[in-house]
Amino acid sequence: MQPLLTILVVALITAILRLLPVLYFGKAGRSIPSSLLYLSRVLPSAIVSLLVVYSLKSVNLQSFPYGLPEAAGVLTAVILHQWKRNTLLSVFGATLCYMALIRVL
Repeated sequence: MQPLLTILVVALITAILRLLPVLYFGKAGRSIPSSLLYLSRVLPSAIVSLLVVYSLKSVNLQSFPYGLPEAAGVLTAVILHQWKRNTLLSVFGATLCYMALIRVL
């Protein structure tokens, strides 16, 4: 029961946070400040970059397999995203590549 309640609370807070800017700027006819427009452009890339750095911080490049599964997973994600522009395909493809390589190597 506790995990379900936690998920519901997090979902509700997320929905409210996504709805507030629409209600504030959309209905009142207010223009969106340039600082918010800038943040909406740069934050997604910054967040993804931080997640990649955090994910790769503990890769050991001095022992076998020398970070090969991680590098192949990142490269797969980049190639799939450039090719199809589909985030889910990129994530699942990179995960599949990484998981296959850690089983084989």
